Amino acid sequence: MIRNILLVFLLITSLALTAQRTNSSPYSFFGIGDEFKPVTVEQSAMGGIGVAYSHYKYLNFTNPAAYANLRYTTYSFGMLNNRLAIENDGEKQVSNSTSLSYFTLAFPIGSKAGMSLGIQPVSSVGYSLSDLNEDISEVTLFSGDGGVSRVYGSFGIKVYKELSLGIEADYKFGTIDNSITSQRSDVLLATKYKETTMVRGGSITLGAQYKKELKNKLIVSGGATLKLGNNLDVSGDDYLYSLSFTNTGGEFGRDTISQSEITGKYKLPLKTILGAGLGKDDKWYVGLEYESQDAIETSGFLNTTNNAYKYGKSNRVSLGGFYLPKINSISSYWQRVTYRAGVRLEKTGLLVDGSGSSTSNNFNAIDDFGISFGLGLPMKQLSSVNMGFEFGKRGTNSNNLIKENYFNFRLSLSLTDTNWFQKRKID
Repeated sequence: MIRNILLVFLLITSLALTAQRTNSSPYSFFGIGDEFKPVTVEQSAMGGIGVAYSHYKYLNFTNPAAYANLRYTTYSFGMLNNRLAIENDGEKQVSNSTSLSYFTLAFPIGSKAGMSLGIQPVSSVGYSLSDLNEDISEVTLFSGDGGVSRVYGSFGIKVYKELSLGIEADYKFGTIDNSITSQRSDVLLATKYKETTMVRGGSITLGAQYKKELKNKLIVSGGATLKLGNNLDVSGDDYLYSLSFTNTGGEFGRDTISQSEITGKYKLPLKTILGAGLGKDDKWYVGLEYESQDAIETSGFLNTTNNAYKYGKSNRVSLGGFYLPKINSISSYWQRVTYRAGVRLEKTGLLVDGSGSSTSNNFNAIDDFGISFGLGLPMKQLSSVNMGFEFGKRGTNSNNLIKENYFNFRLSLSLTDTNWFQKRKID
């Protein structure tokens, strides 16, 4: 019954991840949109750590080598609710969006290997901005929607007693629409520039984990992943045309002024993640993680034409962990609950010039800071409901830019099945 329900949910999820608008951040204008971190709800509640951590039933989207320690078949899907408060020039605007985060199936292969298959969003575009000139004689509207998703497969295997290696391959795909509409008060028709682009490309991630048991059942662990450099190809069409608006606000296209093809690239360099942790199995864990990547390069996008932004080097530092009072407690349910917490400090690499001048060179870094915590609520047969809460801020009010304060609520359901790949006994 569970498998049938999840099969239907997979079909719904696949459509939803590629079709819904899941973002309201103005920063989703840049590149392929506002990017999502590939982490589970459990990982996000611990500040996003995971490169050095593995578990016999939990998934790990950071390091494919972690699946070497998987011992149970696990279905998992997650959702995200984002409350975003935007501040600019003393004005505030609040928005909410809800989206599906991932759908994944992971299972062990023998006693020394494991595999995971799934689908996740990579980025989301969803903005609507307006700009009035000083005498309010002209208004310019900027809008965009769409996003990029990925399908992936991860494999991990234990090559020695304490060392595991892994590999992950994925394919990214999606459609993004961006447009600029200009309307003058003394002109009957407005002018609109619109581009529709398709994004395609794949990537490979290599991972390694080392775990060593010390005295008193303490376990020290280390991990590393290398996401190899890759390109996302961008293709599509752009249109420049005149239009008028109906009484209900709808558009009525008139004459096409120009049309051309778009060919561009989104070049992602090598990304490195290093981490270490210390803990006891099913009791507690503390981990520290560092991520770094050189500057991303883009070409052929609408938002690269006015020199409003560029990319620099990015990095992230995360510290987090969990505490589980007593996994087999009979007297108290709350002693079987897993308590998680973490903190994250990130330089996204995005540099934006808010001066509005194409000749200016006054770029500001868009940094991100978040504090998170969460709960793992146990269910029957090792299954669990996981909740994560994150408070954070991103951006700045300097140089006419936008500061964002956000609250993320994440929820996942992990269903563990102990019967896969096991021979049934005949009574």
